[in-house]
Amino acid sequence: MIVSEPLPHFIDDLLGYLYETHPTHATLDGVHTHDDLLENLSQHGIESETRALAGYLRRLEEIRLEELTRTERLEHRMLASNIRGRMFELEEVRTWEKNPQYYTDILASSMAGQTLFSHAPAAERARRVLSKLRQTPRLVQAARDNIKEPPGIFVKVGIETTRGTLKFIEEDLPRAFSRLDDLHLLGDLADAQAEASQALRSYLEYLEDDLSPRARASFRLGRANFEQKLKLDEGLSIPLERLLAIAARELKATQEAFKNLAGRMNGGNPQETWARTKADHPKPGELVAVGRQQLEELATFLERQPIISLPAGEPITVAPTPEFFRWSFASMWTPGPFETKPTRAYYYLTDADPSWPPERQEEYLRDYNYPTLWSISIHEVYPGHFLHYQHLRRVESKARKSIMFAPASFVEGWAHYCEQMMMEAGFGRQEYGIRLGQLAETLIRLARFIVCIKLHADDMSVEQGMRFFRDEAFMEETSARREAERGTFDPTYLVYSVGKLMLLKLRQDYKQQQGKAFSLRSFHDTLLGNGTAPFWLHRQLLLGGDGDGGDLLE
Repeated sequence: MIVSEPLPHFIDDLLGYLYETHPTHATLDGVHTHDDLLENLSQHGIESETRALAGYLRRLEEIRLEELTRTERLEHRMLASNIRGRMFELEEVRTWEKNPQYYTDILASSMAGQTLFSHAPAAERARRVLSKLRQTPRLVQAARDNIKEPPGIFVKVGIETTRGTLKFIEEDLPRAFSRLDDLHLLGDLADAQAEASQALRSYLEYLEDDLSPRARASFRLGRANFEQKLKLDEGLSIPLERLLAIAARELKATQEAFKNLAGRMNGGNPQETWARTKADHPKPGELVAVGRQQLEELATFLERQPIISLPAGEPITVAPTPEFFRWSFASMWTPGPFETKPTRAYYYLTDADPSWPPERQEEYLRDYNYPTLWSISIHEVYPGHFLHYQHLRRVESKARKSIMFAPASFVEGWAHYCEQMMMEAGFGRQEYGIRLGQLAETLIRLARFIVCIKLHADDMSVEQGMRFFRDEAFMEETSARREAERGTFDPTYLVYSVGKLMLLKLRQDYKQQQGKAFSLRSFHDTLLGNGTAPFWLHRQLLLGGDGDGGDLLE
């Protein structure tokens, strides 16, 4: 009898291939074997990856399930969905053929991975950046060749991200390596930087003058593709009508809780209360200092409460968001789970642009009010993404440790869940405003839940989406528009709410099963100790049984 390939061997081989093909993600995972490479996004490169993934899927299907342990069988199913999801993205969704932002995001993230994290001496990282700069014209050419008929909104966002990436290369990179004393290396960097900048400037001109006027394609995935993407990426097979019903129910309940709490704060109109609350925000330029202070208070609270273990971790730098990433409201850049050297983590906050007129800065910062900023800091750092990564580094399974296999519904679901969980644990108990901010953030995520489905599986326009965020989640119009626009190129950003709801359901079922033995700290430590996996897999690891995990939401 021939024994089939061991699953751990297959995982090692698959990860090795994915790291070589996606070197930017490899760096973010803490693997530095391919740090000098940019992705090959040419037509030939895309076709080669599609063929290779089909080959890996065949190999995986040839592994006999009866020879695997119970946990390996679960991982086998997870890996099959992940590979199929990658093939579906390349063959059906085809972001590489539609979205200019896809290319500039990869370029900027690839450069940032070498400049932000000190996983190697500065001179070594500078040589890697030099290699990437020399490959930039090839990446830009691939974007020109591949993108023929994009949606107008994709070109608009692509222009913004290209400008940000250009500024990063021309201004941030030289500062990042300004202390190098190797004049030859600095000269080579300057020459390569000029060549890369020229390629990007030419591409930017092409986007603005050539592609933008004829960009009339639809951004919609369509119902069938949207449902398939949810199934493959998140393990979610619930019909869209049912998902919309759940989202509408949760939105209404959260709005009621929001209005009741706002009313109790001063006995007046809830929306007027929220308007006054939003008026209390950091001044332009103060956001980073406020974020730093919040992290200190959150860390102290978690040290005193039996909520979750706090593994020793890297120091956190709170800083303004780099130009290339300013479409993000806030973000956490944490060293990958396979990183072997202590490396600083970065919590980025996107302050108001100093070039904006004062009234626009004021409007923008209203959505960065103090209560909302507490929820953001909880989500991104303690006990959200940053603490999640600290736990992830202790996970033994490669399949569930690597971010290459991480479903967004678990990663973002955990962070969004933490916002509510911290309120339940008593954080800010004496301050109604903090609770109001948490409810406001929940409303935004629930609005995403509804808007993305209607944008991609129905006929909602971006303008209608903006009004939905403004009217149902009480957002300022500028931020509401940005949220609606994000829904066009981030089609499944319902993962925040869906993930949170699935986690709450899992906690409820696990608590019922454990009875008096239930401990919130033990639940959190065990959950994160099982790695980044779809919720159906977490349910089976925590609750047992051999079902398909279909009862995810209720």
